[in-house]
Amino acid sequence: MPKVTVDGIETEVPDGATVLQACEIAGKEVPRFCYHERLSIAGNCRMCLVEVKPGPPKPQASCALPAAEGQEIFTTTEMVKKAREGVMEFLLINHPLDCPICDQGGECDLQDQAMAYGKGHTRYEMNKRAVTEKYMGPVVKTEMTRCIHCTRCVRFAQEVAGVEEIGAVGRGENMEITTYLEHAATSELSGNVVDLCPVGALTARPYAFEARPWELRKTPSIDVMDAVGTNVRLDSRGREVLRALPRLNEDVNEEWASDKTRHAVDGLMKNRLDQPWVRKDGKLQPASWEEAFAAVAAAAKKAGSKVAAIGGDLVEVEALYAAHKLLESLGSSAIEGRQNGMDYDVTSLAAVNFNSTIAGIEEADAILLVATNPRWEAPLVNTRIRKAIKKGAKVFGIGPEVDLTYPVTWLGNDATLAADLPAEAADAFKDAEKPALILGGGGLMVPGLHGATLKLAETLSLVREGWNGYNVLHFSASRMGGLMLGWAQPGGVADIAAAKPELLFLLGADGVDFSAFEGAFKVYVGHHGEQGAAAADVILPGAAYAEKSGTWVSTEGRIQSGERAVYPPGDAREDWTIFRALSDVLGAPLPFDTLDQLRDAIAAEFPAFADEGLADYEWTPPKLDGAAAGEIAYPIKDFYLTNAICRASETMQRCSAELVHGETFMEAAE
Repeated sequence: MPKVTVDGIETEVPDGATVLQACEIAGKEVPRFCYHERLSIAGNCRMCLVEVKPGPPKPQASCALPAAEGQEIFTTTEMVKKAREGVMEFLLINHPLDCPICDQGGECDLQDQAMAYGKGHTRYEMNKRAVTEKYMGPVVKTEMTRCIHCTRCVRFAQEVAGVEEIGAVGRGENMEITTYLEHAATSELSGNVVDLCPVGALTARPYAFEARPWELRKTPSIDVMDAVGTNVRLDSRGREVLRALPRLNEDVNEEWASDKTRHAVDGLMKNRLDQPWVRKDGKLQPASWEEAFAAVAAAAKKAGSKVAAIGGDLVEVEALYAAHKLLESLGSSAIEGRQNGMDYDVTSLAAVNFNSTIAGIEEADAILLVATNPRWEAPLVNTRIRKAIKKGAKVFGIGPEVDLTYPVTWLGNDATLAADLPAEAADAFKDAEKPALILGGGGLMVPGLHGATLKLAETLSLVREGWNGYNVLHFSASRMGGLMLGWAQPGGVADIAAAKPELLFLLGADGVDFSAFEGAFKVYVGHHGEQGAAAADVILPGAAYAEKSGTWVSTEGRIQSGERAVYPPGDAREDWTIFRALSDVLGAPLPFDTLDQLRDAIAAEFPAFADEGLADYEWTPPKLDGAAAGEIAYPIKDFYLTNAICRASETMQRCSAELVHGETFMEAAE
């Protein structure tokens, strides 16, 4: 490891580090626009100039200069100061002075660095360059006259998203950044270019002119749009969440977020249930909480122990536990969290977990995708697989062919291939040091496929010292938490229906086949008025994920908690408090009154929830029938409309129409 001196501080840096990284290790700030830790080096903004000895007597771009033994690096000399001022002056030559109307105002790198490293005046008196606007889709708004050609967006699209649709045309002063043929960017991660853009050239279209950063209250939370557990920051003003931004977590989402995570928040205030409803004479009528509880109490008295509950895809651990305890007090254990009818074996949680971990899948050198489309089921897992391929991994797929943004050797769309792996794939796995298999959540619906992949885990030695390459990729935020709490029946929802419950609680469950429960009195506890609410006899308005403090478990078994950003609208309440209040009416009060007491009760019964982080599941796979057969179908048909919040979001509706179904939207100027 070479030793360098930065402003008199001797520092040891890793082999292959750049001078800029050496400065950061020494605690020195170096301004930059084009350089980004997760992207390739472009070296075209020249803002990171430093003085280096030995070397030519001129400033050098630190981002592209390797650190070498014995270097002396200076970041604050007069030469460096003048050079940075000159670069900033050039960058501002054509940049318009429209900070008062720019959405980046207050969180703009160019603003901050112009203040810190620029001159207090300009010598440029000629007309500024103007660039025609480009169209980049429903989530990215452009103001390309502001663009400084850092090419971060271009490199992100090519290297991380894997959709090479953003690039540069023209040369010199005529260079312009644009999408291919000025069509919408089709990546599920396109919104990340807004965070990457160091100026106001790319901003969030749905958030345009909504607020300034200093007006917003910032709340750490967990995303529920998929099972990755993306760490997010919810920015709210008053009682409305205006935007969701990713938080840095190297083990989960790095610093990225999918477009659904970012922009589905406008659905939080639409189509909401904000007061109780009771069905009278065949029609749902507004009611008070007392009336609604009385109706549920009457149904519970009539039902006795013939009570069941079905959990939806977005429900937090606290609500699931409270509902479970309420059913126990009524003498029932009929709870199921897989609302779409799956009934796979859950005797071993490790056998339905993403055991390689999301970050660990990057280390795999041979990957078999079985009945999964990670680009839609978990875009941020898909980016990790791309990184594995860059390191030399080979990827094989069983299922319908789709564009995953990287090369995949598709073996066919027949589940029997999992039991009899073709020689091409088998040979690749034979030589692999860290082989991995990823079974999609939808693949668990194919009879025998779960057992076939578990046999493959044994045949291919996926589980070995220091490595577990058997993975199940769920697509529902509540799935692993529900399984840990026991929300699974041997026969799934069909088993619940076969018992003919007389009282059925639906926890945000909109994807149930309600025809199987025609005789049951249905109580819907949720936040959006969709299929579940339409089928209910009583509606108890709950809180969406942004409106409650809750715990979720990701597909890799990572336990994470989010905080409440805003309060639920109207008379809606947090879900666990609804079950706590209802338990009083039913004459069996639950033994907790506060969130802390509830979490203590959960941790006492399920010790894994005592601390956040990866749960420890022991690898004891069940012996299942591995006779899989039949064609495979992916469960997600439209990436942008997978849950009630998305379906209520105008932005997601437009993304679906334009990016999935090919509709065209004319811009105002057209």
